[in-house]
Amino acid sequence: MKTKEDFLEGQTLLIDKPVGWSSFQAVNAVKWSIRRAFGLKKIKVGHAGTLDPLATGLLIICTGKFTKKINEYQGQAKEYTGTITVGGTTPSYDLETEIDTTFATDHITETLIKETTQQFIGTIEQLPPVFSALKKDGKRLYEYAREGIEVEIKKREITISAFEITHINGNDILFRVVCSKGTYIRSLAHDFGKALGSGAHLSALRRTKIGDFNVDNAITTESFNTLLQPLRD
Repeated sequence: MKTKEDFLEGQTLLIDKPVGWSSFQAVNAVKWSIRRAFGLKKIKVGHAGTLDPLATGLLIICTGKFTKKINEYQGQAKEYTGTITVGGTTPSYDLETEIDTTFATDHITETLIKETTQQFIGTIEQLPPVFSALKKDGKRLYEYAREGIEVEIKKREITISAFEITHINGNDILFRVVCSKGTYIRSLAHDFGKALGSGAHLSALRRTKIGDFNVDNAITTESFNTLLQPLRD
């Protein structure tokens, strides 16, 4: 069982973030559990890489002095699995917003899908979604988007080392991607739809790995809280 000193000196926690939670909410849940268990007024807690609320999976949370390792973890390669749905686009590139345009999909074959993935492997330029937490002039891009204000967004250089199609079910394309820091899988889904001569959005996403850390070794925030329960009783 970890002690108060262990968490203050530093711990790297692997959390499996649930759908619907922001990364900030997951960090707050962990921080609350630690503070309550040890009667701490404050403790440093942070995460190494944001997951969108609709995504699930691996969130690395660091405590105490280990928060200094966050930049190191953020720079490591990440693996995701998920579903790209062709035939419709959304302003957010995922299901946070509703489908605004529909497209034909009759021409899309398994061969075309698998051949098109090759266009995205390697170092490429990617435009981040307008619905993102990136800042421009001190304001989040999603704030501009929700106000209907158009802003210029610059493309960023990213690296995709693997883009594998694992299953095709009608308009749903299941995939596995290994990519560099700064990659937006929502943008990949949007751009993939364009490359297919159609439109697409991200309908499911799960982060499975960050560097050598695997979601198989992660626990939920509820399980973490339960582990600390005996310290409060």
